[in-house]
Amino acid sequence: MASDLSSYLPWHISGTYLEACNCEAICPCRRIGGRQGGRSTYGVCLGSLSWQIEEGDAGGIELAGMRAVLANRYDDDEEDSPWSYVLYVDERADERQREVLEAIFTGQLGGTPELQFPWVWKPSMLLAVRHVAIDIDHTPGRGWFRAGGQVSVRVREPVQRQEPVTCVIPGYDRSGREVVADLLSVEDGPLEFEITLKCGYEATFDYSSEAV
Repeated sequence: MASDLSSYLPWHISGTYLEACNCEAICPCRRIGGRQGGRSTYGVCLGSLSWQIEEGDAGGIELAGMRAVLANRYDDDEEDSPWSYVLYVDERADERQREVLEAIFTGQLGGTPELQFPWVWKPSMLLAVRHVAIDIDHTPGRGWFRAGGQVSVRVREPVQRQEPVTCVIPGYDRSGREVVADLLSVEDGPLEFEITLKCGYEATFDYSSEAV
């Protein structure tokens, strides 16, 4: 860890989470009924993830109300299936809040992300960090989010008659629900796709520098 980041320890954030990707619902990458997930539906995952921080701070720097979004791509058939991703950070954040959010979501501050963020524990390529307007509404079963003019996700409805479904990113210890994503659109350089009526997932999250 860079020495200038150590002042942001300890850190803790919690809130709500929503993602969408191009897999068929229920996403086969998740744990379903306690069974371990596997390959993505089509071998290449295209997705976007969002976090609304409800409570949290890092070294005394307030983070409640901040938002973050990530857009990603990976190929199951590439060795170690490395992630390529863009991180979008809430433009309302001041300089120190931006630095903290970037450090948390890229894994530089350690803790939970080292166990739950695939782009942290696997090989990855950070394509860009962008400070943009982020709008999020995580209403259960009808959520949506936007990041600048690059990312738009909108949920249609929950998947009916589903077994318990959990996802590594919010945490296998957190209950959540599979949803159908009406729209998943990303337009940002090498990440460019528009997908309709594929899978999504809603949950809560609780991350910290003290990974269990």
